[in-house]
Amino acid sequence: MAFDGVTVAALTRELSDHLTGARISKIIQPENDALLLTCKAFDGQYRLLLSASASLPLAYLSDKNQTAPLNAPNFCMLLRKHIGGGRIRSITQPGLERIIRFEIEHLDEMGDLCRKTLVLELMGKHSNLIFCDENDRIIDSIKHISSMTSTVREVLPGRDYFIPDTQSKLDPLHTNAEEFCEKVFSKPVSTAKALYTTYTGISPVLAEEVCFRAGVDGERSALAVEDLQKIHLHNIFSMMMEDVRQGHFAPCIITDANKDPVEFAAVSLTMYQDLPVNEYDSISRVLQDYYEMRDKVTRIRQKSADLRHITATAAERTARKLQLQEKQMADTGKKDKYALYGELLHTYGYEAEPGADKLHVVNYYTGKEMDIPLDPTLSAAENAKRYYDRYSKLKRTGEALTEQLAQTKADLAQLESIQTFLDMALSEEDLIQVREELADAGYIRRKGPVKKQRITSRPYHYRSRDGYDIYVGKNNFQNDELTFKFASGSDWWFHAKGMPGSHVILKSDGGELPDGAFEDAARLAAYYSAGRKNGRVEIDYVRKKEVKKPNGAKPGFVVYYTNYSMMIDTDISGVTLV
Repeated sequence: MAFDGVTVAALTRELSDHLTGARISKIIQPENDALLLTCKAFDGQYRLLLSASASLPLAYLSDKNQTAPLNAPNFCMLLRKHIGGGRIRSITQPGLERIIRFEIEHLDEMGDLCRKTLVLELMGKHSNLIFCDENDRIIDSIKHISSMTSTVREVLPGRDYFIPDTQSKLDPLHTNAEEFCEKVFSKPVSTAKALYTTYTGISPVLAEEVCFRAGVDGERSALAVEDLQKIHLHNIFSMMMEDVRQGHFAPCIITDANKDPVEFAAVSLTMYQDLPVNEYDSISRVLQDYYEMRDKVTRIRQKSADLRHITATAAERTARKLQLQEKQMADTGKKDKYALYGELLHTYGYEAEPGADKLHVVNYYTGKEMDIPLDPTLSAAENAKRYYDRYSKLKRTGEALTEQLAQTKADLAQLESIQTFLDMALSEEDLIQVREELADAGYIRRKGPVKKQRITSRPYHYRSRDGYDIYVGKNNFQNDELTFKFASGSDWWFHAKGMPGSHVILKSDGGELPDGAFEDAARLAAYYSAGRKNGRVEIDYVRKKEVKKPNGAKPGFVVYYTNYSMMIDTDISGVTLV
């Protein structure tokens, strides 16, 4: 979710509560388009991150310090000169615009009290940090925008600062029912789109939330909304804006079943009823956690991009190979027909006339009449030999294909399991053993002598609600280690039925286990499997002593012949990671 006006309002309120009256003790510019201000307030020290990044503009109070560059950029030096040691007088937001204004008092070279304004504009690719004097004349900005770049507004030293009105949107904090109905329900677009295109600071997600609370389909045309629904929608919208005016916010992050971030907001998102909601008391903490989670997922996906490409390419090639082999195996089914033709020709071949292209005979196995195709240039005996040769060739092909099919299916299953574990990887260390498995299987070519990498990744260790230890493999090597080196024969082994996934070991210590421990272990097996997004997964479980590894089997692949099964959800929120 992008920064909308409501999120900025919540952030402005939080910053104002903590930083009004604070003194700016340190200014650094860790990135070309970002500032980190260290502010000393009455209740402690705060670090304020302000980023005008085109791809990720944001602002929040951070608990993490950053390293300053050896040579401070010019914009940073200018701020240090003017507002270093200055006091923040006020933090405001004009209307519901995605803009935060920091009014700062400081002493000039003559010792006189002066005021300056630092403006943060959170507007996507147009984001900027602009430093102005007391008359709102631009002193400098972190990004210079000339008339060659924008015909709407120049952002250059000496120019007057103003907020460009490019979309002619209304202020949602100052509206009424008549204006709401006239502007929103006259647009030939969906109701949700009509809302966020009419009022400033309203994002598509927030517009959908308003529609959901009002019981109106956000995808329905605004022109088709009934009068009572219009009134109800306005009332819901007005109540939300009243909460914004009063500073009543409910910061939260919505995650999916895999605990990956889906959305964040400064208000409750009731439309995500079936997804976990993480509530916060600070919008800064929401922003920091959300973007750290997003960055973590993005970073590990970038780190594993080469492995994903190699695995996907190999899996696609292996799937095509399997398809071709299965087609060839289907063709070998004709061998019995050719054997029968040869046998019948030996029996009835004397009836074939020279130059005939077929022979009509009775199949003495079924008693039915049939025609045997003949090569007119060959005798009956020669045609019989030709059919026997075909039979022998297809028989040999079938025997070879049986072994090849088993190998190809094992290769494809291994690649699919590797793809699953790449999706589960949370750190670069988790990728080391996956890379080793690909190299051992010949999908990655090793250059030079083999260097044994230090393995720091270890299986997950969870504790059930009842206090029993559960271990989960992160890859096929760890699966083998857990099952055949770590687990004892009386422990319980869990795995998703018929799909790639982790081996899960529930330690029993030779005693009886409660049903809750089995369910928690099954949930972990469901969560760490290819079916984790399905909601419910069928899990096989059996005593570890019943699990065997065939000779020559791929890493992580086992067989078992007796087992129990259960259907279970993928919600592991009640299981504790140790």
